[in-house]
Amino acid sequence: MPSSVMPTSHRGVGHPSPAAVSTVGLRKSYGDKTVLDGIDLSIPAGSVFALLGPNGAGKTTVVKILSTLITADGGQAQVAGHDIAASPGGVRAAIGVTGQFSAVDGLITGEENMLLMADLHHLSKGEGRRVTAELLERFDLVEAAKKPASTYSGGMKRRLDIAMTLVGDPRIIFLDEPTTGLDPRSRHNMWQIIRELVSGGVTVFLTTQYLEEADELADRIAVLNDGRIAAEGSAEELKRLIPGGHVRLRFADPAAYRSAVIALGEGARDDEALALQIPSDGSQRALRSILDRLDSAGVEADELTVHTPDLDDVFFALTGTDPRTGKSTLATLPAQSKENVR
Repeated sequence: MPSSVMPTSHRGVGHPSPAAVSTVGLRKSYGDKTVLDGIDLSIPAGSVFALLGPNGAGKTTVVKILSTLITADGGQAQVAGHDIAASPGGVRAAIGVTGQFSAVDGLITGEENMLLMADLHHLSKGEGRRVTAELLERFDLVEAAKKPASTYSGGMKRRLDIAMTLVGDPRIIFLDEPTTGLDPRSRHNMWQIIRELVSGGVTVFLTTQYLEEADELADRIAVLNDGRIAAEGSAEELKRLIPGGHVRLRFADPAAYRSAVIALGEGARDDEALALQIPSDGSQRALRSILDRLDSAGVEADELTVHTPDLDDVFFALTGTDPRTGKSTLATLPAQSKENVR
């Protein structure tokens, strides 16, 4: 997307926040397989950033590099103001990481898991118990605190996992597919936890395969494909990249319908339903243009609905292939949209 487009943080309207995470030309290969081929990112503090991509696209590799679990082969990255290569300790002190698989020890209780994490963060015994109690209450785990974690449901384990991540009071949290395998209720509970974290000033770097999740939570989304960022922007900006959006106008009066057909001069007609379907990217400017032309003709539609592609359409267009040609469906994007795709 154009660099002038800035995300709006959940924390409210104001000046753009400084970058919590930034990368330039990040590269990683395993043998002759290139996983990351020059990744550029800039993620404002206090926002939710979602990284999407098919299995094997390199999402987890990005998280591992930025959390200093593995090293990059090239490029630069800063996390919380620390260079990941020159100051990995500074990065680790500022972040929390929740991976695809729970780090909870099922043989001990939830409370013991929390206290163990407090010890790893070198908190005093009193401070560790205070932080543990606060987080267990915050994540609604007080009643289960004395039970072995192996008895917890998937949603409870995920909540405990994130609570353990927060023991060190991180400024940036990496959540690698945090709701995989959870039922819808547990997933929505996790979404609420993420919103609360961000409202408290935490930056969340989220990878997910649930497109609804990215649409619901993220201030900004990037689609990773073939080792590169295929596109980046807000959910609405990404949806406008994909053809198929339209405005549907329906008229009760046949005369008004005929006048609208003449005034607009484009789109698909449904003479039986007295409806017109006008191609549109769903933007305010496009909608105003349609309404202005109707006003000039003295015509008013009885119903107007705007239809835009969803993130599923974006995902398949940016990462899929056309089975008829074997070519990337990205090639089917209109020329104007391609200018906004990296």
